[in-house]
Amino acid sequence: MRARRRFGQHFLEAPLVAKVIEAVSPEPAEVLLEIGPGLGALTLALAARASRVIAVEVDRDLAARLARRSPSNVHVITADILKVDVAALLAAEAPAARWRVVGNLPYNVSAPIVLRLLEVARGPHPPHDATLMVQREVADRLVAGPGGTTYGVLSVLTQVHADVTRAFDLAPGAFRPVPKVRSSLVRLLFQPGRVPAEHLATFTGLVRTIFRQRRKVLANALKPFAEAAGVPVATALGAASLDGRRRPETLQLTELARLAAFFATAARPPVL
Repeated sequence: MRARRRFGQHFLEAPLVAKVIEAVSPEPAEVLLEIGPGLGALTLALAARASRVIAVEVDRDLAARLARRSPSNVHVITADILKVDVAALLAAEAPAARWRVVGNLPYNVSAPIVLRLLEVARGPHPPHDATLMVQREVADRLVAGPGGTTYGVLSVLTQVHADVTRAFDLAPGAFRPVPKVRSSLVRLLFQPGRVPAEHLATFTGLVRTIFRQRRKVLANALKPFAEAAGVPVATALGAASLDGRRRPETLQLTELARLAAFFATAARPPVL
């Protein structure tokens, strides 16, 4: 079956399936949510080792084809994962089981899917982890630490909820059709929030604001957020023990969390 460009489809070649399965290492009692199963190469291998696989595929033709050839422990759902209520789906399909996410993500929507999974991970029935095939540039951003050019909003918002590691890289020839980019398999091991739930909206707004102006020194990049909160920049920086001459991309998660904690308790929390 031919891949459809509008869905960003690139199907993993069979020889690489075993390598991905080894990285995922499914357990017999687990339920797996697979995003973008495509032709089903990973789906069938996962189903042989896990209790149940819920495969969400946006392409109705691929979904129908996969449903016809899948074993009874595979439930194929035709839907856009960005529009699915994942929490409700897993609450119905696997209310008590440990569940995990696996996916060969379309390059054009990989970052939004990661952010959506982070939302689910903050809910009452979070996944244990997510093993995701993404464009290597996205992987670089996910694993990046402070000080580098790839460290930014996606890095921070992911790492505040998960430990991120890169399992391995794949050459373009690992897929059909062959993409123009290299890919990486990354694992997100979800952790309890490193920012208190009541500070999270402030933390997210703060991070998005200062990284939009990452080339500026922190005192200047922070100015719009501080003004919206009705707080002098110097007061905020002093409360968080931060040097305003630093640049946003140098800040550790703990430093960003301190700054957000100050604003979250300010008299007029900013709405940005």
